[in-house]
Amino acid sequence: MNYKVIAIVPSAGRGKRFGPNINKPFQDLGGKPLVVWSIETLESVDEIAEIIPVLRKEDMERGVEVFERYKLSKIKRIAPGGKERQDSVYNGLKLVEDKNCIVLIHDGVRPLIEKPLIQEVIKELKGFDGVVLGVPIKDTIKEAKGGIIKKTLRRDSIWAIQTPQVFPYINILTAYERAMKEGFYLTDDAALVEGYGGKIKVIMGSYRNIKITTPEDLNMAEFFLSSKRNNQ
Repeated sequence: MNYKVIAIVPSAGRGKRFGPNINKPFQDLGGKPLVVWSIETLESVDEIAEIIPVLRKEDMERGVEVFERYKLSKIKRIAPGGKERQDSVYNGLKLVEDKNCIVLIHDGVRPLIEKPLIQEVIKELKGFDGVVLGVPIKDTIKEAKGGIIKKTLRRDSIWAIQTPQVFPYINILTAYERAMKEGFYLTDDAALVEGYGGKIKVIMGSYRNIKITTPEDLNMAEFFLSSKRNNQ
C-alpha cells in the first residue's frame, strides 16, 4: 500500500471510574505513562508517517513534555479533546493535511496493542471502507429489558470490537461530518461508516488488547506485561 498512514490516538477521556483527580492517560504502567505504550508501538510501524494524539486542553502542555521525553518523533501536532470521544476524534481528523491518506484510529488507553496486528489491519484495507480488529465473544450473550431476558444471541456471530481501526481518510471524514451535522453520536468509529453504507471487514485481534477503563484493568495490563517479560 503506497498511501501515507496517519494515526489518530484519542486520549482525552476523563477516566471517571479512576476517580475525580486521576488523569488516566498519564497513569503509570510498568514505569511509563499509559498513553506512551500505544504510541511507542505505533511509532515502530514503518507504514505510519505521523501520529496525532488527542488530549484534553489542560493536558496538552504536559503531553508535549512527555512525548519529547520519550522521543516520539512522529508526533508533529496534538489535537484538543472534545466533550465526547467522537468530538475528540473529529478534532484529530481536521488536522490531517493529506486528504488521500489512510487514517488509523487507536485508543490511547489500549497499551498492549502489538505491532503485527497494526500492520495486518493496514494491509487488509484494500477493497473495503474500513478494517477493524475484534475478538469472538466467549460468554453467552443475552438481550434483556427491565431485568427480563428477551432472547439469547448466537455467540458464534458476535465479536467484541477493538482498535486500531483503519479507513481511507475521505470515508471516515465524510462519515464524521455527516454524523456531526445530524447530531448522531456513537462510541465506535466503524459504526459511523457502517451507518452510511460502508463495508467494514473485521480481522482477529487479541484478548490482551484490553482497554483500560477501571483500576482493575490496569492491574490486568500489569499482569500481562509481567507475564510477557517472564517468557522472554
